[in-house]
Amino acid sequence: MRIGLIQFHVCFGEKEKNFLTVERLLKMEEADLWVLPELFNTGYLFVSQKEVDGLAEEIPDGETTRSLIDLSKKYDTAIVAGLAERASGKYYNSAILVDQKGLIGRYRKLHLFDREKKWFSPGDLPFNIWDLGEAKVGMMICFDWIFPESARTLALKGADIICHPSNLVMPYCQNAMVTRCLENRIFAITANRIGEEERGGLKQKFTGRSQITNFDGEILYRALPDKEQIVVLDIDPSMARNKNINDNNNLFNDRRNKIYEWN
Repeated sequence: MRIGLIQFHVCFGEKEKNFLTVERLLKMEEADLWVLPELFNTGYLFVSQKEVDGLAEEIPDGETTRSLIDLSKKYDTAIVAGLAERASGKYYNSAILVDQKGLIGRYRKLHLFDREKKWFSPGDLPFNIWDLGEAKVGMMICFDWIFPESARTLALKGADIICHPSNLVMPYCQNAMVTRCLENRIFAITANRIGEEERGGLKQKFTGRSQITNFDGEILYRALPDKEQIVVLDIDPSMARNKNINDNNNLFNDRRNKIYEWN
């Protein structure tokens, strides 16, 4: 299976420009599955709820979802991408999975970071997986990485690949994903963005270094911290289904669930 990620500088509020950048990069390579950054179409540093409302969209009827489905048809691929979602009077930091047939699934970020709590509601959908035929994939978004339960839940549900749209500002995630993949024997595609946003007296610098991590914790590729890049690699998703460490230890069978229980 060919998997890919796109790392680029997202321009705040310029949906059409950001989408054209994605298409320009996506058509340079072929992949079965692409992952784009968190809030890839809008940018990250909102300064008012009115601004969120103006840039958020409904799923699946919003322009971004429809445009990504069109891209999937045009380039015969599946795409995971992050966007601001408007639903039933609430706003979510969401990600969608689409392919040539339409919307496959959505995920709403469970663990909101810093000022995201001012603009978005915590996700109200469980972690889920979707079968693409060649692989079962799950989604988490950016700060979800710091909670080991996120990746573990997806792995226990059968995910071969974690798709991880991100707007990372702390320096820890890329290294932590080595552990997340190793402790679950799962692949991960962390698609981060580059550049800075400075709005309303606030400034965020994004760390780039988008990464594809192997089921055994090997970093298959790490992008540069400040360069627009696409990465496409061939993997064998079935390798993530073997949870044996050796002849006597299995990651999931050896879990002591009753001992771990807590509130």
